[in-house]
Amino acid sequence: MTRAALGRMAAALLLWLSLAGGLSAHALEPGFLDIRETAPDQFLLIWKVPQVSGTPMEITARLPDSCTQPRPPQVSFAQSAFITSWQTDCPGGLTGQPITIEGLDATRTDVLVRLEPLTGARQTLRMTPGAASAAFAVEPSLGQVVQTYLYLGIDHILVGIDHLLFVLALVLLVPGRWALLKTVTAFTLAHSITLSLATLGFLTLPGPPVEAVIALSITFLATELLRLRRGEQVLSARKPWLVAFTFGLLHGLGFAGALAETGLPPSDIPAALLMFNIGVELGQILFIAVVLAVIWLVRRILDRMPEGARIAALGQLTVIYAIGGVSAYWLLERVAGFFA
Repeated sequence: MTRAALGRMAAALLLWLSLAGGLSAHALEPGFLDIRETAPDQFLLIWKVPQVSGTPMEITARLPDSCTQPRPPQVSFAQSAFITSWQTDCPGGLTGQPITIEGLDATRTDVLVRLEPLTGARQTLRMTPGAASAAFAVEPSLGQVVQTYLYLGIDHILVGIDHLLFVLALVLLVPGRWALLKTVTAFTLAHSITLSLATLGFLTLPGPPVEAVIALSITFLATELLRLRRGEQVLSARKPWLVAFTFGLLHGLGFAGALAETGLPPSDIPAALLMFNIGVELGQILFIAVVLAVIWLVRRILDRMPEGARIAALGQLTVIYAIGGVSAYWLLERVAGFFA
C-alpha cells in the first residue's frame, strides 16, 4: 500500500465531512443586513437570512429603539436565502447606537451588517453567536477595518465548499510536500491577482458564468484524477502549478464577487483588500493543514490493518467520484441558472 493511496483514503473521510457541512447545512452561510441611507436619517434595509431546511433561520435584526418602520416589509426568496426589505426612519442616524441580531446566539453562523451613509465611509460589522450586538463607529478606525475584513476572508473560504474542493483535489493530485507547496502558491498568486483587479474595478465579468467555470474546474481535476489512476499521463500531474494558476484566476473572480457584496470602505480600500486576501489565505492554509493531519493519522491506522490496501483503493475511487459528482451537479445547476 503506497503512501499516496493512504493519503487519498484519508482525504475521502475529510471530503465527506466537508460535504455534510456544505450541502445540507445552509446554517453555515452568513446572514447579511445592508443598510443604505436614502435621505438624512432615512434608511433602506435589505435583510438576507439563510435558509435552514426550507425555512428562514430564526434570527431577527433589531435596530435602535429610535427607529420606526413606516412601511410593511417585502419578502422574497433568492439564492438559498430569504430576503426582506423595508424603509425606516432613525432620528439621529445609526452611528454609535447598538444593532442586535436576535437569535444569533443559538446558531453557528455569522451576520455581516453594512452601513452605507449619504456622507462618510461605508462601514461593515461582523456579528457572531458570541457577540450579536455592535454599533457603527462615528469615525471607524483602521483597526476595525483590518479585523472585519480579515475575519470576512477567513469566513468566506471556510464556507466556500467549491473552493475547498478544488484545493482538496490539488492535494490529492500532487505528490510530495514541495510540489504541493509550489502548486498552492501558484493558485494563491493567481486568485490574488484577479481578486485585486476585479475589486478595484479594472476587471469585470458577470458572476454566473464565473461560478459555472469554477465548478467546471473542479470537475476537470476529478477527471484528471481518474485518468491518473488508470496510469495515463495528464497535464495536471506534469505541471500542476500551471493548472492551479490558470483556474486560480477564475477563483479569484469568485472571491471578488463575495467581497463586492460587502463593499470596501473608501478611506481604507488597500487595507481592507489586503486583509480580506490574507484572511482567504489563512483559511486555505488551515484547511490544507487539516487535510495533511488527517492523512498522517489515517496512514498510521491503515498501516496496522490487513485490509488496509483494499480500503485505501476503495477510498481513492470514492473521493474522486464524490468530487466529480458534486462539481458536475453544481455545473449543471449554475448553467441552468443562465436560463431561469
